[in-house]
Amino acid sequence: MAHQDKSTDFEKRFHEYLGRLAKSLNHRDRHEPLKAYIKGLCLSGERKSIEPMAAKIDPFHVQARHQSMHHFVANATWNDTAVLSVARDYVLEPMHHHGGVLAWVVDDTGNPKKGNHSAGVARQYCGQLGKTENCQVAVSISLANEAISIPAAYQLYLPESWIKDPNRRQKTGIPKNAVFKPKWQIALDNIARLRDGGVPTAPVLADAGYGNATGFRDQLTDWHIPYVVGINPETTVWQPGTMPLLPIRIHRRGRPPIRLRRDAEHKPLDALTVAMRLDKTAWKDVTWREGTKGKMTSRFAALRIRPAHCDTQMTKPRDEEWLLIEWPRAEKKPTKFWLSTMPADIKFEEIVRTAKMRWRIERDYEELKDEFGLNHFEGRGWRGFHHHASLCIAAYAFMAAERARFSPSGVKAIFKATPLPKSFRPRGSPDTP
Repeated sequence: MAHQDKSTDFEKRFHEYLGRLAKSLNHRDRHEPLKAYIKGLCLSGERKSIEPMAAKIDPFHVQARHQSMHHFVANATWNDTAVLSVARDYVLEPMHHHGGVLAWVVDDTGNPKKGNHSAGVARQYCGQLGKTENCQVAVSISLANEAISIPAAYQLYLPESWIKDPNRRQKTGIPKNAVFKPKWQIALDNIARLRDGGVPTAPVLADAGYGNATGFRDQLTDWHIPYVVGINPETTVWQPGTMPLLPIRIHRRGRPPIRLRRDAEHKPLDALTVAMRLDKTAWKDVTWREGTKGKMTSRFAALRIRPAHCDTQMTKPRDEEWLLIEWPRAEKKPTKFWLSTMPADIKFEEIVRTAKMRWRIERDYEELKDEFGLNHFEGRGWRGFHHHASLCIAAYAFMAAERARFSPSGVKAIFKATPLPKSFRPRGSPDTP
């Protein structure tokens, strides 16, 4: 009886949540296909493309249901950002009970694709495969703490080859006003939109793909948003207690020099060289969380430095910030480097835990792809890509919120598909009539 009550409460919350999502669409004729799509994504099954979901939602009217769901996700005009906003706000409440939003995690994820007709597809680095391959790449921003996280922004990255190809843009419905933007600029645009939307701000975390972009770090600093971002070991910094040389004061007519200087004797060093010169006492073992295989521990050093990029074009030195370095005891040299504008008096362990919180987004993408079909969309259009992704994230948001409220065991087990009729055969099956 107790289990039945829990199941009833769960279903009530789910239907209320679907109602919130549907209300964000405005058009009532789109409410039903939205609810069907979300339900299909939540049901078990290896493939979350439209036809298998339609077969589980309405097995005796598969063709009609398939057409309805396909039109809704691929062609209908509705605001996917509004759906993401509802999903985000739904998770923020239980997130508050676990410490609130502790980080905004910027990342990108790849979706392997065959052919060259899907919007944004190109040979580029695919994180899912760990190599350069034919794929689509989306830039995302997740709100996270150590217990729960949810993507709050998700946008397809368009390589320059797509921006310069009007025929492919037209065929895939890419907006006419789309221009090329590097991934870090796409991330900044979405950070600005979320801030303007009143989302609670928190330190921005990102890997070296974003941290290496000085423009990305400088803009966050201008917005007074702290960051912990990865950098390459070749990134140059001024060692503790040093900075660029001030302009030479000369006594002659004309405008005096105002730019900072460096010379052969006084110049910055790359981060790896700085790390290798540190005394043994600078390194400390830190445990940042409990993993599935035990405590996650490594060796770190943190020191106050000044970034050196293009400072000879500046009139005053950059402010001090943290250089965080990881050097596992089993490795011959340091393996990871971060720059951070977290407070100067932050505890050593806290800055390590913050830097390592990026693991949450890896968990998100693993579940979004394996359980909710994020990379199962078979269409080629810009609109369908974003609609499908937003609905996947919305389905995932409900499960994430439920896990934050209760034990994760049994959450998905409550969803049960209607049994398929024995005569059903998916399209493409060799014995399809």
